[in-house]
Amino acid sequence: MSAIGSYIQDWPAQSQTMFRHCKTTATRVIRKAKEVALITHPRSLALSALSGDVTRTVVTMNRDDAIDPLHLDAIFQQKRSLRSKVRKNLKNMDPVQRIHEDNAIQNIVLESPWFKASKSLCAYISCATLREVDTSRIVSEILSNQDSEGNAQIRKKLYVPRVEDRNSNMRMLKISSVDDLITNSMNILEPALVDSNGNECDNGMILFISATFFQLMDFLCGDLRVIFDVVNQEIIHLKGLFGAVMQASEPVDLFILPGLAFDRSGRRLGRSGGYYDLFLMKYQKLAQEREWKQPLLVGLAYTLQFVEEGAIPVTPYDVAVDAVVSPSGVIPISPVALERCD
Repeated sequence: MSAIGSYIQDWPAQSQTMFRHCKTTATRVIRKAKEVALITHPRSLALSALSGDVTRTVVTMNRDDAIDPLHLDAIFQQKRSLRSKVRKNLKNMDPVQRIHEDNAIQNIVLESPWFKASKSLCAYISCATLREVDTSRIVSEILSNQDSEGNAQIRKKLYVPRVEDRNSNMRMLKISSVDDLITNSMNILEPALVDSNGNECDNGMILFISATFFQLMDFLCGDLRVIFDVVNQEIIHLKGLFGAVMQASEPVDLFILPGLAFDRSGRRLGRSGGYYDLFLMKYQKLAQEREWKQPLLVGLAYTLQFVEEGAIPVTPYDVAVDAVVSPSGVIPISPVALERCD
């Protein structure tokens, strides 16, 4: 038998050996990447429950403090379980109660001094399908430059999120009218790249990932994701932590944030995409580098979206909010919120 014929005959066994080696290598690379991410990007909530002094804190983690990858996987599983529970509760929420709480929350925001004093804001466009707290009146008042009683107010700039892809890339585009919004493929309103007047929308803030890094991570993880049962969110965070770059032309005073669940320590449970956590983490770093005033991070939540302390598992990737607005009022959490929400 020729050498080529022998090689072809032995190909099944050789391919299995190559696959096992590839799998072992990729698994090792992913595990190492997690460890490096946790060591070099150690953001943590670490909110003090004993002292009662809650702050927006960055905890320094050394190699001994790094979270075990298996523990990280367990946290993601706990998050998925909690998301499922909250989504079920939101689906069963009484429509009349929902309308009542939507109105109450928006009234509180619109009458708050921290909202009225903000000149530049980022706010989400609520989606009924996702059962998010309604922001239509908030958005409308910002764009009208009048308060709820028709009085002129401080002219505000409004930036709303536009999701770029599934890799946690998101930008905030300035809009001047609801006509600047279009419906994306997920049936969610977002700003068009060109406004209703035919002008290119102002890129207030943009977060993008290095193309070179994408190619590397996609090579290591993209095609092998199903084979290795790698949690998609982990890959998203790894890409973002190593390759994300933030650009912004001016500081922002206020972020109005959605979430599936919150607690009274500022922990926020998102929808698993990692968009807001990555965006906020990078923006806060940029603001610090440029010596801008850090923005106030405010979450909006229905009563049933509040969970008990410790129910929301956190990782070093999660960004805490400064305050949460519920139908019963504003819950200030960080010193920044205690000062500005007084």
